[in-house]
Amino acid sequence: MHAMSFDEEWSAARATAAANVSMRLNHVPVEPGGGGGGDLELNQDHIGAIGTEAYKLHARLQTDGKHAATATSEAAGALTKETFVSGAALLKVNTMWESQVKTLVAACANISNGLNYSLSSHAKDEEQLHADFTTSAIDKYLK
Repeated sequence: MHAMSFDEEWSAARATAAANVSMRLNHVPVEPGGGGGGDLELNQDHIGAIGTEAYKLHARLQTDGKHAATATSEAAGALTKETFVSGAALLKVNTMWESQVKTLVAACANISNGLNYSLSSHAKDEEQLHADFTTSAIDKYLK
């Protein structure tokens, strides 16, 4: 038996992964009690709760994430003035912290706004599907 090359191993791994994905997509396990459970479900309460928490975290990070900025900058300035190398290091840490807080604030806003959009979009889609169905020829046969 010869050792497989990277390309051969990669090709085999891709084929195995593709077969596994295909099997998962083509088969919905039967849940106890009979329900198929294959439909996409949008739980508005859960999504709304996650969006609310993301919004709260956004608001808290904007204030609490910056509460030490002034004191840290002043300490860094005082250390630098006294020619301590740690002053520049402290300033660098503070700058990095502020950048990371801004990233987290933006991420929370994206999550909150994205979930709000998803809920709104889903509700509009449901309304449109209902309107389309009630005006279709199929609806006439079901009455």
